[in-house]
Amino acid sequence: MIRNYIDGAWVASLGSDAVEVVNPATEELLARCPLGTAADVDAAAAAAQRAFAGWRRTPAIDRVQYLFRLKELLERHFDELVQLCTREHGKTLVESRGDVRRGIQMVETACGMPALMMGQSFEDVAAGIDCQAVRQPMGVFAAITPFNFPAMVPCWFWPFAVAAGNTFVLKPSERVPLSQVRICELVAQTGLPPGVLNLVHGGREVGEALCQHPVIRGVSFVGSTPVARHVYALGARHGKRVQALGGAKNFLVVLPDAAHDFTVRTCLESILGCAGQRCLAGSVIVSVGDAWREVEEKAVRYAAEVAVGDGADPRTQMGPVISRQAAERIAGLIQSAVDEGARLLLDGRGAAGRGYFLKPTVLGGVTPGMRIADEEIFGPVVCLGRAPTLADAIAWINASPFGNTASLFTASGGAARHFSYEAAPGMLGLNIGVPAPMAFFSFGGAKDSFFGDVKAHGSGSVQFYTDAKVTVQRWNSKSNVW
Repeated sequence: MIRNYIDGAWVASLGSDAVEVVNPATEELLARCPLGTAADVDAAAAAAQRAFAGWRRTPAIDRVQYLFRLKELLERHFDELVQLCTREHGKTLVESRGDVRRGIQMVETACGMPALMMGQSFEDVAAGIDCQAVRQPMGVFAAITPFNFPAMVPCWFWPFAVAAGNTFVLKPSERVPLSQVRICELVAQTGLPPGVLNLVHGGREVGEALCQHPVIRGVSFVGSTPVARHVYALGARHGKRVQALGGAKNFLVVLPDAAHDFTVRTCLESILGCAGQRCLAGSVIVSVGDAWREVEEKAVRYAAEVAVGDGADPRTQMGPVISRQAAERIAGLIQSAVDEGARLLLDGRGAAGRGYFLKPTVLGGVTPGMRIADEEIFGPVVCLGRAPTLADAIAWINASPFGNTASLFTASGGAARHFSYEAAPGMLGLNIGVPAPMAFFSFGGAKDSFFGDVKAHGSGSVQFYTDAKVTVQRWNSKSNVW
């Protein structure tokens, strides 16, 4: 049974139930993760609250030294973390390298907090009056993170929060807790003061306790839209700052002037990478005009060539989905598309053997209103749709309740500008399949893909994890003696 990390010590959870952590490629039992309780959250929040007073008074340049040490440790243990990520999640080694590398980049960016957090000042805003604005840490923050990026997504949050002078309680997904356990072991080696970072394992009870706890000032969340909406409402009702990143339905628009071979391969990498289990994964390829014929032919051919298997095998190009339940849900969505009139061009269901495997599926004739066209799939399913014009494709995108990402493939600068101006999602790609912002840009979608006002990491993290304080001052120089 894995343990919580609270106040600088590894302690047993107070929960009596647990879930099995299973390698989704082999069904090997890796660990048992406790389903913690509100009492576990109480202990972690109390430790973080005690640590805050001293931590906020630690100069920022000293706070980030712990992150510099952590970056060096993460680099030293990079391959170990990659292997662990693949074992608990199932993604390929190449994908796990990207997962861990992006996590390290978050830590690296947070090391710049002394510059990121710098305030403003202006003298003589009125005669003899000066004004100064600073950003101050607020207290204890928390994050509830998903299974799909075990190493990276937690690092969207806690390194920025603690670098800004806050303390933190992290709840990783109970499906993939092992990467964060190992990272917390490395954090302990940096000498970070006890209570600054705390790790609590659990499910819904722990998540809801974090959203309601009186000392926690804000909550970050990544997951499905229904849960993101619930977290946002619950946290806001209890006076928290909340940034809740939800689900997605990401469209990839292909114009006739696009380089079709490059475009289709890029689109399939977007859709099938991590077995489709990422919030920036493409879902529907919308071919404009007569582009559809070549796109369809290439999509079926390239999808059939993808090598599916255990992510630990370097030859594997796509691993399993996270659980048997996920595989069954995705298979049900594929069948619903067939029932609603989509053409099954390549059927990835029915993979034999151990593990939670689906092969790539390609569906043609997908239209708005089909479940497969409207719902988030989170699996390796390529949906092919058509639109007469770029305006029609944009209308399809903008009609979706989601607004995470969308991409356009074209050689036309005019079309690209029109798409960037008119498409509603919060993150757009131009000839890019996965338009994921780097750590120094903020991350987040729109509409039902994001609930909150301030987005994740980058400059947004400073706004979310600090509060602005303005001082207006006037000194009577005649009273001073020099």
